[in-house]
Amino acid sequence: MSAPEHQDYTGAKLGMWLFLFTELILFGGLFILYAVYLHRYPGEFAAAAQKLNLGLGAANTIILLTGSLLVALSVSAVRRGGRRATQVLLWGGVITGLLFLLNKYVEWSAEIGHGIYPDSPILNQMPPGEIMFFGLYYITLGLHGLHVLIGTVLLAVMAVYTATGVVHRDDFVKLENSGLYWHLVDLIWIFIFPLYYLLL
Repeated sequence: MSAPEHQDYTGAKLGMWLFLFTELILFGGLFILYAVYLHRYPGEFAAAAQKLNLGLGAANTIILLTGSLLVALSVSAVRRGGRRATQVLLWGGVITGLLFLLNKYVEWSAEIGHGIYPDSPILNQMPPGEIMFFGLYYITLGLHGLHVLIGTVLLAVMAVYTATGVVHRDDFVKLENSGLYWHLVDLIWIFIFPLYYLLL
């Protein structure tokens, strides 16, 4: 007879919080860098921000907040033992992640089509502040997009785990940690959106 598997829920949660803290340090560094150059080039940063698609940025904000709500509801559903509801809510979260990435693809395709991308001839002719703005924009949003992709995959894995019984009402720490990661991705976007799209 095999021994029961030991579940260190506290360790798992603590490990996740430590990981999220390192992510905050990473993006915090980028935000500090942004603030330094914004102070140096306020007018040029504002002019560069006017070239971004505010509508797509706002749409992505709504999409991510919707995804965050669905993930939070999925944790509540699994606590109640609602396996089917948990799966539906998680797949809903997956769809919001895919919609976000699709929107970002459309937005970046348009910007690249206009010749605005790192080291492009058109971008290199812009003032130094606008070059710096778009450099930070592609690094920060590219990194954030990668996190959205990872979060989307995590939600899909959690949906499969729920369907196969790996995640259930008595053992859902994996889902909770995935939810924490997704909420962090949303939180970072809440800072990105006004800094890059609403700068006047």
